Order: sequence, then C-alpha cells, then structure tokens
Amino acid sequence: MTRILVAGGAGYLGSVLVHMLLVHGYSVTVLDNFMHGQSSLNHLCSFEKLKIIRGNAREIAVDPKFVKSFDILIPLAAIVGARACELDYQATYEINTRAVQILTALARPEQIIVYPNTNSGYGKSGEALCTEETPLKPISNYGISKKEGESFVLRHPHGVSLRFATLFGASPRMRLDLMVNDFAYKAVRDRYLVIFEGAFRRNFLHVRDAAATFIFAIQHIEAMKGRAFNAGNSALNMTKLELAHQISAHTGCLVHEAPEGRVDPDQRDYIVSNARLEGLGWCPLYGLKEGIAELVRCFAQPFEGHRNA
Repeated sequence: MTRILVAGGAGYLGSVLVHMLLVHGYSVTVLDNFMHGQSSLNHLCSFEKLKIIRGNAREIAVDPKFVKSFDILIPLAAIVGARACELDYQATYEINTRAVQILTALARPEQIIVYPNTNSGYGKSGEALCTEETPLKPISNYGISKKEGESFVLRHPHGVSLRFATLFGASPRMRLDLMVNDFAYKAVRDRYLVIFEGAFRRNFLHVRDAAATFIFAIQHIEAMKGRAFNAGNSALNMTKLELAHQISAHTGCLVHEAPEGRVDPDQRDYIVSNARLEGLGWCPLYGLKEGIAELVRCFAQPFEGHRNA
C-alpha cells in the first residue's frame, strides 16, 4: 500500500487533494496544525486509510523515523500569499523554506517528494511568455521563500516542483485571498468590482485540477523528477480586467476600473507557458465559467470563511 504524507492537508488545496488521494486508494496521513480552527476533513473521516495528526510541520519534520516511513511526501504546509508572508518573515522562512530543507534532507533517496511552488516567482518578468527556463525573480517574501524551498526539493533524486498558477474554486477550507474567489465573492455580496492595475496578466487553475496534478506527478515521476513544471490552465492567461468582465457576465455585477496609483504588493504580470507539463499528457478539466458558477453557488450560502491564507 502506497503511503503518503500531506503536511498542511487541511488547507484550501490540501483538503481537496486528500479527498482525491483517498478516492485513488492511497493511504494518507495528514499533518496540520489547524491554525484557523477549521474542520475541513470531517467529510473524509469515514475513509479507513486516512490518519490525521495535529502537529507542526517544523517539529515533525525533524523526526527521521516518521519522515522515512512514507513512500511519498507532499509538503503543502506553508504561509501563503504576499500579504500574509510580510507579517512574519521569520515564520515564513521557518515553514516555507527551512522545514522543506529538513524534510528533503531526512528523506530516503527513493521517496517521492512533490512540492507546490507558485508561478508568482516570475514577478514582472518582462518576457512575453514565461517557461520553466525563465529566471525566477520573486519580489515578495512569499515568492522568495517558495523559490528557496523548491531548490532543496529539486536536489532530491525523486523531487519534482509544480509551479502553480493562481488557484480558484470551492473547497472545504475556503479562501477569499485568491483573485477569482475574491472577485466572485464581491460580485455576489457587493454587486460591483473595483479593479486596479487591470492590464496586469495572470494565469489561473481550478483547485481540483491542481489536486489532480499531484497524482499525475506521482504517476509520471520518472519523467518529471528533478524538474520544475508550470501548472496552469493555458486557456486562462488573462488580465485582471478581462477576468472581472467574465465574472460580470455571469453575475451582472458592475465593473469599475480604478485610476492609477494603487499597487498590488505581489506585482504579478506575466503570461505562463504550461507546455512542458502538457507535453507529458496533462490537461486541466475545469474552466473559468463553471468555476465562477460554482463559486456563486458557494457564496449563496451563509459564509464566514477566512479571508487570509
């Protein structure tokens, strides 16, 4: 039986990924500190192959016997987002970089490590199309810490890094600090969107497609080990203003483009190529229209979710 450790498995992406792994028959151990008080794994407790450990990734990662007992390691535990990482640089480094460094140092050579990075590391690249060969030039503590974590994983014999686009979609542990989710929530709640830096470009990916990418990497590890892969929906390279108009078309909300002056701290502005991953046969299944419709239904419920990561 293949045993997988998912550190941070109760989070936005983790709670979707853990469900998918269990459905595929894997034995899954989730390590999470449940810092937001979430109960996002309740619906999975009927799975006998699920084990939940309440703990800190920084502490458990130094236990060699524990780390070596798994076949696959997925270090999802992180402080994510530019704003959240600016609040506590030391904690960001300890969780996003140092814990990953320790984990990879303790891992057996044959263990698979699938690492979630972010394509925000490309920053304001200035290039027409960002590939995996485009130098990472992160301008936020978030991007810097994840880039450093990736460097350790890619030195491992069976390490692979997935540079995810901005995720969207409903999850048992919902987040509103993701652009599509945030815009959809404001469209439902306020009936209008105020957009600044509307010409800035992003790439997007549904959270269920992101979860499926981990399974794809596990199944194709020999072709992917030692390399980084952009993971986004190539049909969803668009500007912030284009995204706002798509949400407006679905919800009827008003869109107002704010005058220049307000600045996004992450300063992401790029078009991303996902050709390397697509060349192995990977493709996303969920588009923006169904994602927006899903979010609108989600936000029709009484909702007091977390706005931060």
